[in-house]
Amino acid sequence: MTARWTRDQMAARAARDIADGMVVNLGIGLPTLVANHLPVDREVLLHSENGVLGMGPAAAVGQEDYDLINAGKQPVTLRPGGCFFHHADSFAMMRGGHLDLCVLGAFQVAANGDLANWHTGAPDAIPAVGGAMDLAIGAKRTWVMMEHLTKAGESKLVPRLTYPVTGLACVSRVITDLAVIDLRDGHAIVTDLVEGFSFEALQACTAINLTRRDASN
Repeated sequence: MTARWTRDQMAARAARDIADGMVVNLGIGLPTLVANHLPVDREVLLHSENGVLGMGPAAAVGQEDYDLINAGKQPVTLRPGGCFFHHADSFAMMRGGHLDLCVLGAFQVAANGDLANWHTGAPDAIPAVGGAMDLAIGAKRTWVMMEHLTKAGESKLVPRLTYPVTGLACVSRVITDLAVIDLRDGHAIVTDLVEGFSFEALQACTAINLTRRDASN
């Protein structure tokens, strides 16, 4: 398998569909890259659960301020009008339905939109809930960015979760290094596919049934 999007290409693909005026939380890990790809002429308010609203892209090398970080402790920037507040207020925003969208990483996503992203269940794994559960059920929409396959070559899109659950039926879109897949009405609809990779090849490495976008219209 040679055709795949890089992490920055995945982030750019996610950023492309974030609408002007949205309030968006970017989860720890891969989703943080989305901040670097939002069009400069599009007003998107980025929220971080450690108490920031109006976050900008990552800080340039040599200009890092470690008093200004995202939830993953990465140095970021602040857009004009951005503000800081107590993390309790930040979680109230998350739980109160005030976020239009959250973009999270994941270990697994089930065909019905169930999400597992805080623990693999392995005895030596370190669980890390953070704000994932609050975001998954509190945001109006939840997208996932993840690699399509595990290091062992297994599909991360699964019929049913085998890892501990983060949120039930909450994921509406998955962006992987191979495709963009919308989960809607019991269907996994492929809306975009990496150039040079066929729908048949995607289905062969995916553990759930996929539908072509034109077949759903």
